[in-house]
Amino acid sequence: MVTSTIRGAELSDLPYCYEICVKTGDAGKDASGLFYDPYVIGQYYAAPYLFFERDLCFVAELNGIPQGYIIGVSDTHAFNGWLESDWLPPLQKRYRNYPLENIKTDAERNAIALFYKNLNASKKDEDSLYKTYPAHLHIDLLPSLQGQGQGRALLETLFAALAKKNVHAVHLGVSGTNTSALAFYRKMGFTPVKETDWGVIMGVHIKQ
Repeated sequence: MVTSTIRGAELSDLPYCYEICVKTGDAGKDASGLFYDPYVIGQYYAAPYLFFERDLCFVAELNGIPQGYIIGVSDTHAFNGWLESDWLPPLQKRYRNYPLENIKTDAERNAIALFYKNLNASKKDEDSLYKTYPAHLHIDLLPSLQGQGQGRALLETLFAALAKKNVHAVHLGVSGTNTSALAFYRKMGFTPVKETDWGVIMGVHIKQ
């Protein structure tokens, strides 16, 4: 019998989180073929969350194996500051001399460039976004758990955890080509907040 469960994430889930991240890294599709280093995308979009605020990280298991996750932080400004001071410097050192022949695609080049981005640059639009929607999240599900209500269950689990911390709103980024994700988030109450060159930032207010 196939059973799925949602539980709090543990550090032992890291290998699965890296795998899920790359297998959903192309606007929800498998991005494994786009990276020489299969971990590079998860170094930014998955792993650090389990070290910063793990009580806001949850995995969805299928027959005991993580097949999806939702990871978030309650204070995006604080998280960005921690990334720049603690998480990113070792990665910046490691990838500074990354062999050019290892970079397979623009996707890999762009992922590495994220390690050198000034996350808390003084931008009025970001200050406004973080003030209104201080928390942010990432959610990824492998095909084995898609279309089964697991995305909704993961979001509701995170919303409840954020509410316990008196966090009133959360945002996320969605690729403009991921039409199914855009439709799903609208059903979950998210509304567009800001257009970007890669898609849209959406936000939702959490019921306390």
